[in-house]
Amino acid sequence: MTKIQASNLAQVEGLLFISGDEGITLGNLAKITGFMKPALREMLAALQAKYAQDQDSALILLQSADTYRLATKQALAPVIKHFFEVPLTVPLTTALLETLAIIAYRQPITRLEIDSIRGVQSSGGIQKLMVRGLIDTKGRLDAPGRPFLYITTDNFLNYFGLTTLDELPALPKQADADDGALSGDLFLTALQSWERHEEDE
Repeated sequence: MTKIQASNLAQVEGLLFISGDEGITLGNLAKITGFMKPALREMLAALQAKYAQDQDSALILLQSADTYRLATKQALAPVIKHFFEVPLTVPLTTALLETLAIIAYRQPITRLEIDSIRGVQSSGGIQKLMVRGLIDTKGRLDAPGRPFLYITTDNFLNYFGLTTLDELPALPKQADADDGALSGDLFLTALQSWERHEEDE
């Protein structure tokens, strides 16, 4: 079977997508793709024009200094807000719980660190958790790109019936290993043990 090569524009668009709300710099795009910056600027301009002209596309491409990120068009704000405003009485999905558990135990933590532990991209889940008021940002990491640092909120404590974070169950022993051995399941299992403890009482 012939392997289909992604177009240059598709490669750039894919990197913009997975970079999430924090976006990606022109320099990092150049390092990852191997494309020269002038060529990248042309591709980014083409994407901006494509999104602006296509009325059936939900996306726009925003630029701040040399950082680019995908966002949804302002006209879609009402429907997107409605999507995220799910009552807290609706159970959290396993993916959301996993993301939330990692933040609870490793806060403050960046999205890339969460992604590394989970092995998948977490920007959508982070947005949903923020809208529900279970997590928030606490400044930015003093590192290239200055990524946001995420922490849990008082609503998180209320949701799980905790008074303080000190009441979180102990992590499994594997969590004391190197970060490379960690997985989202370890944190999720620990957090869910609190729920089982509550049910047993």
